[in-house]
Amino acid sequence: SHRPAVKPGEKTSETSEVHQRKELCHWPCRCPPTPTCTPGVSLVKDGCDCCKICAKQSGETCNEADICDPHKGLYCDYSEDKPRYETGVCAYLIAVGCELNGVYYLNGQTFQPNPLYKCLCVSGAIGCTPVFTPKLTVSPCTRVTGRKKPGQSICGPGQHKQLQSTNYRLMSAYRSLPLVLKKKCLVQATPWTPCSRTCGMGISSRVTNDNRKCEMKKEKRLCFIQPCLTNILTTIKIPKGKTCQPTFQLPTSEKIVFSGCSTTQSYKLTFCGVCLDKRCCIPNKSKMITIQFECPNEGFFKWKMMWITSCVCQRICSAPGDTFSELKVL
Repeated sequence: SHRPAVKPGEKTSETSEVHQRKELCHWPCRCPPTPTCTPGVSLVKDGCDCCKICAKQSGETCNEADICDPHKGLYCDYSEDKPRYETGVCAYLIAVGCELNGVYYLNGQTFQPNPLYKCLCVSGAIGCTPVFTPKLTVSPCTRVTGRKKPGQSICGPGQHKQLQSTNYRLMSAYRSLPLVLKKKCLVQATPWTPCSRTCGMGISSRVTNDNRKCEMKKEKRLCFIQPCLTNILTTIKIPKGKTCQPTFQLPTSEKIVFSGCSTTQSYKLTFCGVCLDKRCCIPNKSKMITIQFECPNEGFFKWKMMWITSCVCQRICSAPGDTFSELKVL
Protein backbone atom coordinates (compact mmCIF):
# COMPACT_ATOMS: atom_id res chain seq x y z
CA SER A 1 0.00 0.00 0.00
CA HIS A 2 1.11 3.56 -0.65
CA ARG A 3 0.79 6.52 1.71
CA PRO A 4 -1.25 9.45 0.32
CA ALA A 5 0.90 12.26 -1.05
CA VAL A 6 1.40 15.26 1.21
CA LYS A 7 0.12 18.46 -0.26
CA PRO A 8 2.38 21.56 -0.16
CA GLY A 9 2.19 23.37 3.19
CA GLU A 10 0.56 20.37 4.87
CA LYS A 11 2.27 18.66 7.86
CA THR A 12 2.52 14.90 8.18
CA SER A 13 0.35 13.28 10.79
CA GLU A 14 3.03 10.70 11.52
CA THR A 15 3.53 10.31 15.26
CA SER A 16 5.74 7.26 15.28
CA GLU A 17 8.89 9.22 14.42
CA VAL A 18 11.75 8.35 16.81
CA HIS A 19 13.98 11.21 17.89
CA GLN A 20 17.49 10.07 18.70
CA ARG A 21 18.97 11.53 21.89
CA LYS A 22 22.70 12.02 22.22
CA GLU A 23 24.48 9.53 24.48
CA LEU A 24 25.88 11.67 27.30
CA CYS A 25 26.84 8.95 29.78
CA HIS A 26 29.65 6.51 29.07
CA TRP A 27 30.98 3.71 31.24
CA PRO A 28 33.46 2.96 32.64
CA CYS A 29 33.74 6.46 34.07
CA ARG A 30 36.61 8.65 32.93
CA CYS A 31 36.69 11.78 35.07
CA PRO A 32 38.70 14.98 34.70
CA PRO A 33 40.25 16.57 37.84
CA THR A 34 37.66 17.66 40.41
CA PRO A 35 36.73 21.28 39.64
CA THR A 36 36.74 24.18 42.12
CA CYS A 37 33.23 25.65 42.23
CA THR A 38 32.54 29.30 42.92
CA PRO A 39 31.07 30.10 46.38
CA GLY A 40 27.41 29.10 46.60
CA VAL A 41 27.62 26.50 43.81
CA SER A 42 27.31 22.86 44.90
CA LEU A 43 29.92 20.24 43.98
CA VAL A 44 27.86 17.16 43.10
CA LYS A 45 28.06 13.88 41.19
CA ASP A 46 26.90 14.19 37.60
CA GLY A 47 23.72 12.59 36.30
CA CYS A 48 25.74 9.57 35.14
CA ASP A 49 26.77 8.94 38.76
CA CYS A 50 30.39 9.15 37.64
CA CYS A 51 32.27 12.42 38.09
CA LYS A 52 32.14 15.41 40.41
CA ILE A 53 30.88 18.55 38.66
CA CYS A 54 29.81 22.07 39.58
CA ALA A 55 26.00 21.93 39.55
CA LYS A 56 24.20 24.06 36.98
CA GLN A 57 22.43 27.15 38.31
CA SER A 58 19.11 28.81 37.55
CA GLY A 59 18.78 29.71 33.86
CA GLU A 60 21.78 27.62 32.79
CA THR A 61 21.60 24.81 30.24
CA CYS A 62 21.29 21.31 31.67
CA ASN A 63 21.02 17.74 30.41
CA GLU A 64 21.18 14.14 31.56
CA ALA A 65 24.80 14.52 32.71
CA ASP A 66 25.01 18.22 33.66
CA ILE A 67 22.46 18.29 36.45
CA CYS A 68 20.93 21.30 38.20
CA ASP A 69 21.85 22.25 41.76
CA PRO A 70 19.71 19.94 43.94
CA HIS A 71 20.54 21.86 47.12
CA LYS A 72 18.79 24.93 45.75
CA GLY A 73 15.59 23.17 44.71
CA LEU A 74 16.46 23.32 40.99
CA TYR A 75 15.35 20.86 38.32
CA CYS A 76 16.01 20.53 34.59
CA ASP A 77 13.02 21.83 32.60
CA TYR A 78 12.95 20.06 29.20
CA SER A 79 9.59 21.51 28.09
CA GLU A 80 11.13 23.75 25.40
CA ASP A 81 13.03 20.87 23.79
CA LYS A 82 10.10 18.87 22.41
CA PRO A 83 10.05 16.16 21.23
CA ARG A 84 13.68 15.18 21.93
CA TYR A 85 13.78 16.31 25.60
CA GLU A 86 17.58 16.26 25.52
CA THR A 87 18.58 19.79 26.59
CA GLY A 88 16.80 21.81 29.24
CA VAL A 89 17.11 24.90 31.43
CA CYS A 90 17.51 24.87 35.23
CA ALA A 91 14.42 26.19 37.00
CA TYR A 92 13.12 26.35 40.56
CA LEU A 93 10.52 23.98 41.91
CA ILE A 94 7.40 25.68 43.21
CA ALA A 95 7.80 25.84 46.99
CA VAL A 96 7.29 28.04 50.04
CA GLY A 97 9.18 31.30 50.42
CA CYS A 98 11.29 32.63 53.28
CA GLU A 99 10.98 35.32 55.92
CA LEU A 100 13.91 37.29 57.37
CA ASN A 101 13.57 40.24 59.74
CA GLY A 102 9.93 40.70 58.78
CA VAL A 103 10.58 40.70 55.01
CA TYR A 104 9.09 37.90 52.85
CA TYR A 105 11.11 36.49 49.91
CA LEU A 106 9.85 34.20 47.13
CA ASN A 107 11.30 30.74 46.59
CA GLY A 108 14.42 31.09 44.42
CA GLN A 109 14.72 34.83 45.07
CA THR A 110 18.21 36.27 45.52
CA PHE A 111 18.56 39.19 47.94
CA GLN A 112 21.22 41.07 49.90
CA PRO A 113 20.13 41.90 53.47
CA ASN A 114 23.67 42.93 54.39
CA PRO A 115 26.50 44.51 52.32
CA LEU A 116 28.73 41.51 53.10
CA TYR A 117 26.39 38.69 52.08
CA LYS A 118 24.22 37.68 49.16
CA CYS A 119 21.44 35.28 50.11
CA LEU A 120 19.09 32.87 48.36
CA CYS A 121 15.69 31.60 49.48
CA VAL A 122 15.14 27.86 48.84
CA SER A 123 12.01 26.09 50.09
CA GLY A 124 11.79 28.04 53.35
CA ALA A 125 15.53 27.97 54.06
CA ILE A 126 17.98 30.82 53.53
CA GLY A 127 21.57 30.28 52.36
CA CYS A 128 24.14 33.08 52.22
CA THR A 129 27.57 33.45 50.61
CA PRO A 130 30.15 36.27 50.94
CA VAL A 131 30.07 38.89 48.21
CA PHE A 132 33.79 39.67 48.41
CA THR A 133 36.33 37.80 46.28
CA PRO A 134 38.74 35.34 47.91
CA LYS A 135 42.36 36.27 48.47
CA LEU A 136 44.89 34.52 46.27
CA THR A 137 47.66 32.81 48.15
CA VAL A 138 51.15 33.98 47.29
CA SER A 139 52.77 31.63 44.83
CA PRO A 140 55.92 29.96 46.17
CA CYS A 141 57.33 30.39 42.65
CA THR A 142 57.31 34.17 42.97
CA ARG A 143 59.57 34.01 45.99
CA VAL A 144 62.27 32.07 44.17
CA THR A 145 64.67 34.37 42.39
CA GLY A 146 67.94 33.43 40.78
CA ARG A 147 69.18 29.90 41.05
CA LYS A 148 67.16 27.11 42.54
CA LYS A 149 68.22 26.30 46.11
CA PRO A 150 68.10 22.84 47.67
CA GLY A 151 64.59 21.95 48.89
CA GLN A 152 62.84 24.51 46.69
CA SER A 153 60.38 23.34 44.07
CA ILE A 154 59.59 24.75 40.67
CA CYS A 155 55.88 25.11 39.97
CA GLY A 156 54.62 23.47 36.83
CA PRO A 157 51.90 24.48 34.38
CA GLY A 158 48.49 25.25 35.81
CA GLN A 159 49.99 26.52 39.08
CA HIS A 160 47.64 29.48 39.24
CA LYS A 161 44.55 27.24 39.27
CA GLN A 162 46.02 25.15 42.07
CA LEU A 163 47.01 28.22 44.06
CA GLN A 164 43.58 29.81 43.99
CA SER A 165 42.44 30.00 47.58
CA THR A 166 38.94 29.60 48.90
CA ASN A 167 40.24 30.49 52.33
CA TYR A 168 37.46 32.85 53.36
CA ARG A 169 37.71 34.27 56.84
CA LEU A 170 34.48 33.44 58.61
CA MET A 171 32.42 36.36 59.86
CA SER A 172 31.72 36.48 63.57
CA ALA A 173 28.02 35.68 63.14
CA TYR A 174 28.91 32.46 61.31
CA ARG A 175 31.95 31.45 63.36
CA SER A 176 31.70 27.84 64.50
CA LEU A 177 32.15 26.67 68.06
CA PRO A 178 35.35 24.77 68.93
CA LEU A 179 35.24 21.58 66.89
CA VAL A 180 34.58 18.47 68.96
CA LEU A 181 34.52 14.86 67.75
CA LYS A 182 31.65 12.88 69.29
CA LYS A 183 31.09 9.30 68.10
CA LYS A 184 32.53 9.98 64.61
CA CYS A 185 30.56 13.26 64.41
CA LEU A 186 32.41 16.55 64.04
CA VAL A 187 30.16 18.71 66.20
CA GLN A 188 29.61 22.21 64.83
CA ALA A 189 27.21 25.03 65.61
CA THR A 190 26.50 28.62 64.67
CA PRO A 191 26.32 31.20 67.49
CA TRP A 192 22.93 31.82 69.09
CA THR A 193 20.93 34.59 67.42
CA PRO A 194 20.08 37.71 69.50
CA CYS A 195 17.04 37.31 71.73
CA SER A 196 13.79 37.99 69.86
CA ARG A 197 12.69 40.41 72.60
CA THR A 198 14.61 43.11 74.47
CA CYS A 199 12.32 42.69 77.49
CA GLY A 200 10.22 39.79 78.69
CA MET A 201 10.56 36.18 77.56
CA GLY A 202 11.97 35.72 74.06
CA ILE A 203 13.50 32.99 71.89
CA SER A 204 16.92 32.66 70.26
CA SER A 205 18.06 29.93 67.89
CA ARG A 206 21.10 28.34 66.27
CA VAL A 207 21.92 25.56 63.81
CA THR A 208 23.90 22.59 65.15
CA ASN A 209 24.59 18.93 64.41
CA ASP A 210 25.04 18.03 68.09
CA ASN A 211 22.44 15.24 68.02
CA ARG A 212 22.26 11.45 67.64
CA LYS A 213 22.06 11.52 63.84
CA CYS A 214 24.77 14.22 63.47
CA GLU A 215 22.35 16.21 61.30
CA MET A 216 22.32 20.02 61.05
CA LYS A 217 19.10 21.08 62.79
CA LYS A 218 17.65 24.28 64.17
CA GLU A 219 17.73 24.45 67.97
CA LYS A 220 15.78 26.96 70.07
CA ARG A 221 16.12 28.22 73.64
CA LEU A 222 14.35 30.73 75.83
CA CYS A 223 16.03 34.02 76.73
CA PHE A 224 15.10 36.66 79.29
CA ILE A 225 17.31 39.74 78.92
CA GLN A 226 15.31 42.18 81.04
CA PRO A 227 11.86 42.38 82.65
CA CYS A 228 9.38 44.76 81.01
CA LEU A 229 9.22 47.49 83.65
CA THR A 230 7.56 50.89 83.09
CA ASN A 231 10.44 52.85 84.65
CA ILE A 232 13.42 50.55 84.93
CA LEU A 233 15.74 53.31 86.19
CA THR A 234 13.83 53.39 89.49
CA THR A 235 14.55 49.65 89.96
CA ILE A 236 18.23 49.69 89.01
CA LYS A 237 20.67 51.69 91.08
CA ILE A 238 23.54 53.03 88.98
CA PRO A 239 26.68 53.54 91.11
CA LYS A 240 27.73 57.14 91.79
CA GLY A 241 30.14 58.41 89.16
CA LYS A 242 29.12 55.66 86.70
CA THR A 243 26.82 55.85 83.69
CA CYS A 244 26.00 52.12 83.42
CA GLN A 245 24.94 49.22 85.60
CA PRO A 246 25.68 46.07 83.51
CA THR A 247 23.62 43.57 85.54
CA PHE A 248 20.92 43.54 88.21
CA GLN A 249 18.56 41.14 90.01
CA LEU A 250 15.04 41.52 91.33
CA PRO A 251 14.67 41.52 95.15
CA THR A 252 12.90 38.14 95.31
CA SER A 253 12.84 34.86 93.39
CA GLU A 254 9.92 34.55 90.99
CA LYS A 255 8.32 31.95 88.75
CA ILE A 256 8.86 32.42 85.00
CA VAL A 257 5.71 32.67 82.86
CA PHE A 258 5.68 31.50 79.22
CA SER A 259 2.64 30.90 76.95
CA GLY A 260 0.25 30.93 79.87
CA CYS A 261 2.30 28.37 81.82
CA SER A 262 4.63 28.95 84.78
CA THR A 263 7.76 27.20 86.01
CA THR A 264 7.48 24.62 88.78
CA GLN A 265 10.36 26.38 90.60
CA SER A 266 11.11 30.01 91.43
CA TYR A 267 14.28 31.58 90.00
CA LYS A 268 16.35 34.64 90.85
CA LEU A 269 17.56 35.57 87.39
CA THR A 270 20.41 37.89 86.50
CA PHE A 271 19.28 40.53 84.00
CA CYS A 272 21.21 42.95 81.80
CA GLY A 273 21.06 46.52 83.07
CA VAL A 274 20.80 50.00 81.62
CA CYS A 275 22.91 53.09 80.91
CA LEU A 276 22.27 56.80 81.30
CA ASP A 277 23.99 57.45 77.97
CA LYS A 278 23.16 55.87 74.57
CA ARG A 279 24.83 52.55 75.33
CA CYS A 280 22.89 49.30 75.70
CA CYS A 281 23.72 46.24 77.83
CA ILE A 282 23.73 42.77 76.28
CA PRO A 283 24.63 39.27 77.59
CA ASN A 284 28.37 38.60 77.63
CA LYS A 285 28.60 35.21 79.35
CA SER A 286 25.88 32.64 79.90
CA LYS A 287 25.18 28.95 80.38
CA MET A 288 22.31 26.66 79.41
CA ILE A 289 19.80 25.30 81.89
CA THR A 290 16.61 23.25 81.48
CA ILE A 291 13.46 24.53 83.16
CA GLN A 292 10.07 22.82 83.56
CA PHE A 293 6.75 24.55 83.01
CA GLU A 294 3.36 23.55 84.41
CA CYS A 295 0.23 24.41 82.44
CA PRO A 296 -3.29 24.49 83.94
CA ASN A 297 -5.05 21.23 83.04
CA GLU A 298 -2.44 20.51 80.32
CA GLY A 299 0.49 18.89 82.13
CA PHE A 300 4.19 19.72 81.97
CA PHE A 301 6.80 20.59 79.33
CA LYS A 302 10.51 21.45 79.40
CA TRP A 303 12.53 24.13 77.62
CA LYS A 304 16.21 24.98 77.44
CA MET A 305 16.98 28.48 78.64
CA MET A 306 19.90 30.91 78.59
CA TRP A 307 21.07 31.65 82.13
CA ILE A 308 22.89 35.01 82.09
CA THR A 309 26.03 35.22 84.25
CA SER A 310 27.41 38.58 83.03
CA CYS A 311 26.55 41.43 80.65
CA VAL A 312 28.53 44.08 78.80
CA CYS A 313 27.46 47.62 77.89
CA GLN A 314 28.36 48.84 74.39
CA ARG A 315 27.51 51.53 71.85
CA ILE A 316 26.55 49.08 69.08
CA CYS A 317 22.87 48.37 69.68
CA SER A 318 21.05 46.15 67.18
CA ALA A 319 17.40 45.37 66.74
CA PRO A 320 16.29 42.03 68.22
CA GLY A 321 16.39 39.18 65.72
CA ASP A 322 18.79 40.94 63.33
CA THR A 323 20.74 37.98 61.95
CA PHE A 324 23.44 40.17 60.43
CA SER A 325 23.98 42.53 63.37
CA GLU A 326 27.28 40.93 64.40
CA LEU A 327 28.90 40.88 60.97
CA LYS A 328 32.11 42.87 60.61
CA VAL A 329 34.58 43.36 57.81
CA LEU A 330 37.80 41.49 58.65
